[in-house]
Amino acid sequence: MDDEAFYQIVSVFQHLVSWVAAGAMVFGGLVPYVPQYRDIRRTQNAEGFSTYVCLVLLVANILRILFRFGRYFETLLLWQSIIMIATMLIMLNLCTNVRMAADLNTKRRSFVDFDWSYFWLWSRFLDYMQCVLAFTLMAAYVTYLFLDSALFVESLGFLAVFTEAMLGTPQLYCNYQNKSTEGMSIKMVLMWTSGDTFKTGYFLLTQAPVQFWICGLLQVLVDFTILFQVYYYSRYPQKPASHTVSHTSSAKAL
Repeated sequence: MDDEAFYQIVSVFQHLVSWVAAGAMVFGGLVPYVPQYRDIRRTQNAEGFSTYVCLVLLVANILRILFRFGRYFETLLLWQSIIMIATMLIMLNLCTNVRMAADLNTKRRSFVDFDWSYFWLWSRFLDYMQCVLAFTLMAAYVTYLFLDSALFVESLGFLAVFTEAMLGTPQLYCNYQNKSTEGMSIKMVLMWTSGDTFKTGYFLLTQAPVQFWICGLLQVLVDFTILFQVYYYSRYPQKPASHTVSHTSSAKAL
């Protein structure tokens, strides 16, 4: 009886851990953006957050969803992509409203102008939605045409996770150019690192497609490189501490 009770407790614990891990996998990706969202709302200033982050994550997660039509992966990862897309659209909406409220005299730009010099710098949230919808329809049509090609499907999956893995590289390059990490939240970087490490471990344990965990390892490497920049530039400052971080510098968050 004691052994039976012990195994029941272990079983309950395993199920509890499984549910917690699943919840962390689905919702963990949006957590770093919650304080960023609140900070932008409070300060009415979106200069510290690059909307190109939203672009990268939207493209990556749309491609990942399309990849699932050719190569099955866990439903939890599908929900993760859906929630991340919704999160990035919410961030875009906030940043667009704040930026336009601050730049009342700026000429309005729209998606249908097809002016590449102002790509992803439009004046209305509706323009971003039009772009996302156009990309989704085009990518879905191409995927439908080549869905029977194993090479195309595997390439699509790799492109999806590789795009997401490269999310930190603009911030890495920005820090290198500035020779400083001022204006970047260390708390955010630590959250990215812990989240990406957990995600990569989850991919390995659940035997996700090889593209997922290879790019996950790459993403963790980028995160740790950014943390090394934090240490290096604080220990060996190479420019005056006070400088301005431009809106165009891409970053995952503040």
